[in-house]
Amino acid sequence: MKYIQLGHSDLTVSRICMGCMGFGNAQTGQHSWTVDEEHSREIIKRGLELGINFFDTAIGYQNGTSEEYVGRGLRDFAKREDVVVATKFVPRSGDEIAAGVTGQQHIAKLLDTSLQHLGMDYVDLYIYHMWDYNTPIYDIMEGLNNAVRAGKVRYIGISNAYAYQLAKANAIAEQNGFAKFVSIQGHYNLIFREEEREMAKLCAEDNIAMTPYSALAGGRLSKRPGETSKRLEEDSYAKGKYDATAEQDGKIIQRVAELADKHGVSMTEISLAWLLTKVTSPVVGATKLHHIEGAAKAVDLELTAEELAYLEEPYVPHKLVGVMAQNGPAAAGQKQVWSLNQK
Repeated sequence: MKYIQLGHSDLTVSRICMGCMGFGNAQTGQHSWTVDEEHSREIIKRGLELGINFFDTAIGYQNGTSEEYVGRGLRDFAKREDVVVATKFVPRSGDEIAAGVTGQQHIAKLLDTSLQHLGMDYVDLYIYHMWDYNTPIYDIMEGLNNAVRAGKVRYIGISNAYAYQLAKANAIAEQNGFAKFVSIQGHYNLIFREEEREMAKLCAEDNIAMTPYSALAGGRLSKRPGETSKRLEEDSYAKGKYDATAEQDGKIIQRVAELADKHGVSMTEISLAWLLTKVTSPVVGATKLHHIEGAAKAVDLELTAEELAYLEEPYVPHKLVGVMAQNGPAAAGQKQVWSLNQK
């Protein structure tokens, strides 16, 4: 395994981050394809053996049971100081908004709940899961800064944001002496490269780590045409992101398969080797041991400039999908007020 500094933080993370959305009680959550605690523990243990020290979960994954599985697994198999744990919080609910719960109060409550799930005193990276158009960004940044000052969070990150939102949020933080976002977890892979338009440039200039999710496009970049899996069949969210562009994406997937044959490696290794030339540490989900084993191998695979260009050449622009399409300003039904002095 190779390691890298996470943006301008002092966190040293493995080049592969284990995505833990696939862990959790399927009976209590929104996904039917997740794995139980016994299998989650096996995968966590194997990841640690392979040198992975970076684990990403969220309070919204399977109603908090992902956090519980991750916390117990890491407590049994690793020293707390040897791992980097990231979790995420969701926006305020409609009931909270109606009750007058502030952004600061919301963050404090959810963070304490996540720490209880994880069985930890602090998290290394606390991530704003998706933009809340009904909560002033000042409140979010102050709430996160309070968590850092309290010692419950070491650094903060953001997910599912536009480049202008990340820039504005960090400008507010800088003006007010708050903690700034050190990472962005966006949707980025070989068949969805829209982050290259603006986000990648902002992150390069400001030394913000890119730790993208959906690194293998819900398994599409690791499967040959005709191959399937439980997740490919049952993950309706991923289907909504990729089915509409399956024909054009298929040209790229075919090239991934060609290079995998050429190198004698898996498609997972080819797809992640490409992504590792672009980002800090991709979040790679795993529901089987071979998923994380293939991801770890990708760290040592180097593609030539010609091979990288060959993979990229068929790409065509894609519409925003998933959270970014569902949670934009139009969907929120109101305009966010952007004042650096907004309280």
